[in-house]
Amino acid sequence: MSPFSRREFLKSSLAVGTLTSVGTLSLHAATRTATDIVTLGKSGMKVTRLAFGTGSNNGHVQAELGQQEFTRLIHYAYDRGIRFFETAESYATPAMLGVALKGIPRESYQLMNKVTTDEGVDPRQRFDEMRSLMQTEYFDIMLLHWQHNPDWLARTGRWQDGILEAQSKRTIRMRGASVHGLPALRQMPGNQWLEVAMIRMNHNGTRMDGPDYRDDNNPANRDEVVEHVKQVKRDGMGVISMKLVGDGTFTRHEDRQAAMRFAFNNAGVDCVTVGFKSTREIDEAIDNLNIALT
Repeated sequence: MSPFSRREFLKSSLAVGTLTSVGTLSLHAATRTATDIVTLGKSGMKVTRLAFGTGSNNGHVQAELGQQEFTRLIHYAYDRGIRFFETAESYATPAMLGVALKGIPRESYQLMNKVTTDEGVDPRQRFDEMRSLMQTEYFDIMLLHWQHNPDWLARTGRWQDGILEAQSKRTIRMRGASVHGLPALRQMPGNQWLEVAMIRMNHNGTRMDGPDYRDDNNPANRDEVVEHVKQVKRDGMGVISMKLVGDGTFTRHEDRQAAMRFAFNNAGVDCVTVGFKSTREIDEAIDNLNIALT
């Protein structure tokens, strides 16, 4: 082979290899999965698309597993790629979750907690107690829990200030709220304090927001909820959705699949949290979300 032809051969081989690599990378990049890391709005906070929720029936479903089985389930989810775990002060699970996560590198997962905005309570003291109970130096996300009144923004000013102070100390990294009912949800778009919005979502309005905070079925209001999701995303907020299995009422597999498809393909949420009580449920949720993202 002449020197010239060899050079041309090597250049051609390199070009083919590069094109093959680009094609492979593009195909890989286009494949979205349940355990991908996604960014919540403008905040820069990165979480997996699927979160492990510990609040089924206020956490009693998970608590009834006992610490050993619950810990095994958390570790199973972690091994499957879930790196986002959530609880709430009012659930039965915060201390159990803290024990279950012990020994797992703290920087390898994100932890979300929700605080009850009681009157007559010092937010700083409450946050310190929550960190102590869960054996963590910081929370990645803290939400004002169960906001259900149209004036919740005015009512929770003291708690908003407390979270801002904790953020300045890096004991809370990101702030937001979870809402129940359209009167509360309608206060989210345009709000400058919120960085993340936790909003109920599924395909047929089961246990979704309606005229008040009750956990009723409100299919007629589903489209308004979706529009609010899109509005807050345009505002730069991250959106985490709950009630993907209709508060446990979706006994048909096709409903659980449809809820995942609707949340991501119609509403365009960033991630979802699902309460688990078995490895089978974890596997199914990952499969359902992977299919929805295809």
